Amino acid sequence: MSDRRRASLFLLALGAITLALRLCHSRILWVDEDYHLAAAIQTLHGKMLYRDLWYDKPPLGAWTYALIGGVWGWPLRLFDALYVLALCAALFRFARDLWGAREAYFAAGMAAFFLNFDFAFAVIPVAPDFFMMLPHIAAVHCAWRGRAFGAGVWSGIAFLFHTKGALVLAMCALLAWRGLPLVLAGFLIPSGAALAALAAGGAVGDYGRQVWQWGAAYAGSSPLVDPIANAFRRTFDWLAFHAVLALGAARFWWRGQRRERLWIAAWAALSFAGVALGARFSPRYFFQLLPPLVLASARAWAVATSVPGARRKWAVAVLALAALAPAVRFGPRYATLARDLMLHRPHHWSDLALDQDSQAVAAQVNARKRPASTLFVWGYRPDVFVYTRLRAASRFWDSQPLTGVPADRHLTSAESIAPEWAAQNRVELTVSQPTFIVDSLSLANPRLALDSNPGLRAWLKDYRVVGRTSLSLIYEINETALPPPAGLPPPPPRR
Repeated sequence: MSDRRRASLFLLALGAITLALRLCHSRILWVDEDYHLAAAIQTLHGKMLYRDLWYDKPPLGAWTYALIGGVWGWPLRLFDALYVLALCAALFRFARDLWGAREAYFAAGMAAFFLNFDFAFAVIPVAPDFFMMLPHIAAVHCAWRGRAFGAGVWSGIAFLFHTKGALVLAMCALLAWRGLPLVLAGFLIPSGAALAALAAGGAVGDYGRQVWQWGAAYAGSSPLVDPIANAFRRTFDWLAFHAVLALGAARFWWRGQRRERLWIAAWAALSFAGVALGARFSPRYFFQLLPPLVLASARAWAVATSVPGARRKWAVAVLALAALAPAVRFGPRYATLARDLMLHRPHHWSDLALDQDSQAVAAQVNARKRPASTLFVWGYRPDVFVYTRLRAASRFWDSQPLTGVPADRHLTSAESIAPEWAAQNRVELTVSQPTFIVDSLSLANPRLALDSNPGLRAWLKDYRVVGRTSLSLIYEINETALPPPAGLPPPPPRR
């Protein structure tokens, strides 16, 4: 069997295993993927991001999901598996070019393992941090090969998925400094094209306010009491579950060649800076650190397991033992979800409480909706838009820009990070008349109750409660509050 055929079969096997595992989540939408899917659905309704829809991330995630139709269920999980396969293939090729086939197999295998065996809310949804990984790898690979222009282009694409793509650009500039003008020129092509598209739609100003102004306010307002202790704890936890990478990278930097050690260490340092931005250290933020650690550890394990005799046996034993913790911690959940699917029974998992409530809400809304119905959600439930596929009534489709309280804390806090801005946005919201309002926040946090907000209380009088779940209230507009069809006189007043 040729080397190319063997590599193809190996990558296809990784893709098939990933697809099987991802399909276990086919009845679930996870936080972050639902936000970008919902934004994609709104673009398919004809809304322009930022101008017609509040969206606090760069545009490429929503645009990518729009290209696949904003689907969920098994088609979404197939897309996820193909994306993971593309990541594995990119790391395979990078490691092969750096060292050889043995390192390439280790790199692809470890990437697939850790992109499946980790916290589900981090590794299942392909959200901006995850989306950025592929152009991140491609950009640094191009820079290492001396292809400065290509490195810039891929950096620009990474930046359109996540603003942390600026750190990818910095790494490429460092690695391909002789071609710095070409790096910058390449970066400006996708960035400039996206900016031109937004400018043509009159959305540049809103893009700046929502992505950069709101993003800066969010990053600078961590709700954590002790961010330093949180940073150490979460970094230690991540390294413990990724001990295969941590041990391998440590061996690589201890015994690797000096030039390789230096530039991959610089890459890891810049990537860790991306993890640290905002001082939250969420598990998904560590995706930025994954590529350099995978490559460094792939080299170390490939060398350690190629030595014959007792040293090889010890290396294999340590590798297996280090991989055991994430496999045991996260593997059984796939079996539980698969069994639920085969037996056609609901999942019983506390992590799914909000998603299952959103599905119950959507079932009630779908039973009452009409072709022209619109929706607004008070709280943060973009999955309701995915399950109903309704059009947002205004550019505001959740409560974050209306209260100034970010979604990562609005269930427990009422402290606004932008109170004046939020007040202006509430005035704009009252001009709209959504057919349905889903209130998923008032029952959880009465301090942010919709019916107690002075600026919205009068607006809400035109609505009545038509449904309820354990966590949400469903309002529908009164028929008398709707404007008459064009060309018809208004209805007579009630006596």
